[in-house]
Amino acid sequence: MQNFKELNEKIAWQKVDHLLPVIIQDAKTCEVLMLGFMNNEALEKSLESGKVVFFSRTKQRLWIKGEESGNFLNIVDLSLDCDNDTLLILVDPIGATCHIGNISCFENVSKNADFVFLARLEKLINSRKNADENTSYTAKLFKKGTKRIAQKVGEEGVETALAATVKDKDELICEAADLMYHLSVLLADANLSFSDVIAKLKERHKE
Repeated sequence: MQNFKELNEKIAWQKVDHLLPVIIQDAKTCEVLMLGFMNNEALEKSLESGKVVFFSRTKQRLWIKGEESGNFLNIVDLSLDCDNDTLLILVDPIGATCHIGNISCFENVSKNADFVFLARLEKLINSRKNADENTSYTAKLFKKGTKRIAQKVGEEGVETALAATVKDKDELICEAADLMYHLSVLLADANLSFSDVIAKLKERHKE
């Protein structure tokens, strides 16, 4: 977490009339969740608590995001923009961010972003781990166990490779989608996610 004094001194407070625009973004999915504002005190409280604290322009007071709903925004990282007049905060959100129950206040656009869709699919798959096997194919797959899930990944991998060899792009897309879905299930079964895979790719990329 950045030092308050150092960060505070960098901010162009006069330029923003002492209310700093703050963009909130999910650290894992990169989904933009909301826009809020902070004054000097809200920024200090945020850094002290590790939870996002805004200044309400309507109520003219500080408010902790989630103080009523419990849907807190836990700070992962933050950064000023190049003009020092806007703050980006990466968060680990607890529950929905939007006050009307949506994950994002920009739901109509953000939910269609590719990586956001993949992250939400992972959450859906994880929610089926302990569900009744009769409620969905995914729940049934979890019920059959790791060996069956791994077998499906192998089958879909072969089918994906075969689709590529016959140069059928439509079939390749379909089989690749099946492969990614079943791989997501396999990772979830092992209490892993694509974020763990991406972390390994980043580690290898440094080499």
